[in-house]
Amino acid sequence: MNTLAKIFAAAALIAVSTFTMAAGKPTGDNSKKAVVKLPTADLAIDHYVAVMTEGQSAGVEQLFTSDFKQKVHASEDKTNSRSEVISFLKKQKGEQLNCKTSTTIVEQSSDYMVAKVTQQFEGFTKTDLITLVNDGGNWKVSQSINTYK
Repeated sequence: MNTLAKIFAAAALIAVSTFTMAAGKPTGDNSKKAVVKLPTADLAIDHYVAVMTEGQSAGVEQLFTSDFKQKVHASEDKTNSRSEVISFLKKQKGEQLNCKTSTTIVEQSSDYMVAKVTQQFEGFTKTDLITLVNDGGNWKVSQSINTYK
């Protein structure tokens, strides 16, 4: 009887975790049209990291301000527009990057935040300095400056 109870408990746990995972991440075409609420700067940073490192495309349009610019400082400097970045991110289709990521808050107020996101890859490091703004109760990334070492 004790074994039977353990089996039912394990089956229930597996079912609950499966439903939770399925509900947590939209898939297919719906993920691109999902609306993501970002009421805090921390949630916006977490979503930004997930989009950049895990290839999540859900709510990517809500993540960036309308005047977003990405500046990339590498061997050749480049500036990308909001539409170019969103188009690139949507093409990732769930591709996860193999890197160690850390985030540091550089400056914070009630309306803006500057954060440093560091991605350590094998052989190089990407540092992303992002500026977030509170846009009508939703936090969005307004600027991103990338450097590589």
